Amino acid sequence: MQSKKILIINGPNLNLLGVREPSIYGAETFESFLAQLQTNHPAAALSYFQSNIEGELINKIQEAGFGAVDGIILNAAAYTHTSVGIADAVKAISCPVIEVHISNTYARESFRHHSYIAPHAKGVIVGFGLHSYTLALQSFLL
Repeated sequence: MQSKKILIINGPNLNLLGVREPSIYGAETFESFLAQLQTNHPAAALSYFQSNIEGELINKIQEAGFGAVDGIILNAAAYTHTSVGIADAVKAISCPVIEVHISNTYARESFRHHSYIAPHAKGVIVGFGLHSYTLALQSFLL
């Protein structure tokens, strides 16, 4: 069986996982989690990209979204609630995208209750900590 190529894209401030607000985001770094995720899911060929810059996220979505990968797991972080540009990029590509969030965005500030990305995503997973990425990956591997 051929590995499924899955790209994980993280947006602003997610490079600070493990040190930023551990009560909300946990104490584990994303790099540590990613290594464990790959070990636990050998049927996936995972790649990872993180940027704090909206245009770089859009460029990566466009670069990957036309056959370079089988799926994208996207945590656009705060841009989820503000970026029509990222939403348009997700809408424009042919590759399925699953939107994920570590925290339950609906249990937080009201501005976090709206996602510009969700209408164009295959699905949305929120509130399961880093396990949100595991659930998204498992959905691509079914």
